[in-house]
Amino acid sequence: MTRPISVVALGGGHGLHASLSALRRVVERLTAVVTVADDGGSSGRLRQEFGVLPPGDLRMALAALCGDDEWGQTWAQVLQHRFAGDGDMRGHVTGNLLIVSLWEQLGDHVQALDWVGRLLGASGRVLPMALTPLVMTAQIRGVDPGAPDAVTTVRGQVEVATSNGVIQSVALEPGDPSPCAEAVAAVREADWVVLGPGSWFTSVIPHLLVPELRQALVETGGRVIVVLNLAPQDGETPGFDQADHLSALLEHAPALQVHTVLADIRSVPDRAVLEDVVKAAGARLVVADIAADDGSARHDPAKLAAAYDALIEAGDSPRG
Repeated sequence: MTRPISVVALGGGHGLHASLSALRRVVERLTAVVTVADDGGSSGRLRQEFGVLPPGDLRMALAALCGDDEWGQTWAQVLQHRFAGDGDMRGHVTGNLLIVSLWEQLGDHVQALDWVGRLLGASGRVLPMALTPLVMTAQIRGVDPGAPDAVTTVRGQVEVATSNGVIQSVALEPGDPSPCAEAVAAVREADWVVLGPGSWFTSVIPHLLVPELRQALVETGGRVIVVLNLAPQDGETPGFDQADHLSALLEHAPALQVHTVLADIRSVPDRAVLEDVVKAAGARLVVADIAADDGSARHDPAKLAAAYDALIEAGDSPRG
């Protein structure tokens, strides 16, 4: 039985997909707020050709909200279908084309995504974090192995995610993008807000770089949960432990008030170090079994659902 509360989950890609797949089993009112800085693959091609928001992460969020019945799973598979072959359609994804088609038909990003959600029978709403395509930039130390201390500015989400070196900070262009008003309102009105898991610098932290959205996250009456990744990610967080992930997040939004930090029990090599960082942030640490059993660095939706349910049950209603 789902709980009659509202939850907003922010992120993108596979991390947000896992979180939404878990949360739709736990809560009645669920909203996904999705990053829109992708410039690679099918999304990048559609963005370049039509000047639209990159639809890929939005599509993955919608697929995660599909039900477990035949209708939901069939549409989830259709939405995620990637064309093969050797022609111009190679690499494009059905859901991306559907979303862009509705954007062109309706001329409204939010209305179009709501229509896709209705078609799928989605258990929640999917919103972009901003209404204009964004360019990600990063300050990265050691891009050139011959100059390990030099800091280089790298542009584009794909380049940021795959560059050598250590990311020092990330930013968006434009620096003050038009936020999605519905996303800002959802965060302000939420009972709980979830950040992570996911590609830390290119899917999770970007939400803190949209000024009005960051302000909503700081001022929300909802309780903020940060879900840490299971392992470092090549290109983004090489050598990072869980404490480093949390520190990087808070460096981009020092005023963010975190209620709970959720980490996997097998992914915390030094619990004392992580506890110190969590305590300094004024949060509580919860360690649980939330990793997939196949050895991959991915969260298991069923385990994650159980962890979310326990967190929400243990926490007093922030608006009650």
